[in-house]
Amino acid sequence: MTGQYGRAPVGIVSDVVLQRHRLQAAAAKFGLEVCFSGDPERLQGQPGFPEAGLWLVTLEDEADHQALFDYLLENTEAPVLFGLDQAPASGSLEYFRWERRLLGKLERQLGERVEPTQLDSKASLEELAEQAPETDVTSELPQWLTPATPGSVAEEVWVLCASLGGPAAVKAFLDNLPPGLPIGFIYAQHIDGNFAEVLARVLGRHAHYKLKHAEENYRVKNGDVVLMPVEHEWTLESTGVLTELENPWPGPYGPSIDRVLLNTADHYGAHCHAILFSGMGNDGVIAAPLLKAYGSRIWVQESTSCGNSSMPDSVAATGCSSFTGTPEQLARELVKTIEKSCLLKGRQKRDTA
Repeated sequence: MTGQYGRAPVGIVSDVVLQRHRLQAAAAKFGLEVCFSGDPERLQGQPGFPEAGLWLVTLEDEADHQALFDYLLENTEAPVLFGLDQAPASGSLEYFRWERRLLGKLERQLGERVEPTQLDSKASLEELAEQAPETDVTSELPQWLTPATPGSVAEEVWVLCASLGGPAAVKAFLDNLPPGLPIGFIYAQHIDGNFAEVLARVLGRHAHYKLKHAEENYRVKNGDVVLMPVEHEWTLESTGVLTELENPWPGPYGPSIDRVLLNTADHYGAHCHAILFSGMGNDGVIAAPLLKAYGSRIWVQESTSCGNSSMPDSVAATGCSSFTGTPEQLARELVKTIEKSCLLKGRQKRDTA
């Protein structure tokens, strides 16, 4: 018996209702189906034994349920994870760390990487490439904004973070930006590495901003959308140039959005900002409070416009986000924010002249 993701479902046993609910929610977030969720008495009292490929067991006091262990050993050869940590309150930073620890345990038991979702397919990307923008693309900068000099190094960078449903959201966002904005973008997208070329073609189809692959010793320019590779971690040197490390991205999937955000903020500080688009999982929740401490802006895509809202919702739950909107609204807000910033800098220069 296997679930829709090709894996055997999991069984959950806990004598605390809230813990069962949180374990079930975490399993679903990682693409695992649940064939049983109940207390020890319910499991031992039902007529048939559930066909689970893995059992997750968390009890307030294991000494109260000695018969459960014997029952599981007698009825299944599937791995059993005993003594799981009690899940903290949902939405807290401790909860997201608990989820990460649970994911690591699941992967060790299942012997494979557990993606938080199925990735966007090549077919879905090809279909996206044929779609014209749904709204009129803004073609001109606001009158108070001077276009960035082509090829000039970006002093301000926005990190675009996405997973499932992300390519469509990021494309809509870029489609609605005018050319010449004095910023650069770094794009962290969970996607099959073999589809990177297709993604570059899709996002550049109608936008003024073209996707380019990260290159060693390259400095992000105004107008760039630099795609972070999936295989190895990339960081920025003190001079601002990109450099590839030998190690893979930390965590279960690459690129690690938390690490991309932290590596970028280490160089740009308060001039590094982030937008969390559609995606499953909770990437970004570790980095968000640290970026907020820098003074960075953190925005998230509005839930109903997402293919999957788990990732932006998780970041919003940290209380660090300052704006929520559809991709089109995010694009308009970005233009207004840059315009206000440029006007403020202009006034400051006049005042000090």
